[in-house]
Amino acid sequence: MRAIFFDWDGTLVDSLGAFHAANAAVMEAFGLPFDEVVYRRNYAPDWRLMYRRLGIPSDRLDEANELWNASYASATEVIAFDGVTGALESLCAAGARLGIITAGHREVVVPQLERTGLAGLLPTRVFGDDLDVHKPDPAPLRLALAMLGLDDRPDEVVYVGDAPTDMLMARAVGVHAIGIASVLGDPDELRAAGAEEVADSVAIWAASHLDPVRPVSR
Repeated sequence: MRAIFFDWDGTLVDSLGAFHAANAAVMEAFGLPFDEVVYRRNYAPDWRLMYRRLGIPSDRLDEANELWNASYASATEVIAFDGVTGALESLCAAGARLGIITAGHREVVVPQLERTGLAGLLPTRVFGDDLDVHKPDPAPLRLALAMLGLDDRPDEVVYVGDAPTDMLMARAVGVHAIGIASVLGDPDELRAAGAEEVADSVAIWAASHLDPVRPVSR
């Protein structure tokens, strides 16, 4: 594969706990119910859409976002999942060009890239505030392909993510969709959205990608 793009939160870094805590703080402030089931049912990469689904009035979305930012800023440090650094290094050494396509905003994710030591391994980046649309819309992935001059070769590209919206975006563009099981998408949900393979982690998938005789699918 010429290029491999990754989702960020929940795929390469363990941040979903911090996200959940920040969202829970917002819902509590607005007097709205919130737990893992409610989160999964209403999740959307576009936070404005998700908050409307959760019951926050449209005219108070900015207020909710300020509360989220304050809560997330005090959350536990986001860290890379075990084996991610080595996996990305191995994929780079094998000749793949790597990058991220995330709903996270640039001002939030760039410092995380630096702190986790992954910045140099992921030079191609599309952030949530780069476009007016979000996954599963294909535009973010198409932008990433254009950055690498691979617009006409989607079949030579892989996208790896942990949510059904990741898989839907990948299939809409025609790139290979790889699911990483998480709270946002179990193996069945990821396959239903178009995942060709599902692994428990990026490290496990990368090892199988570099060694095709090693099974990975669940």
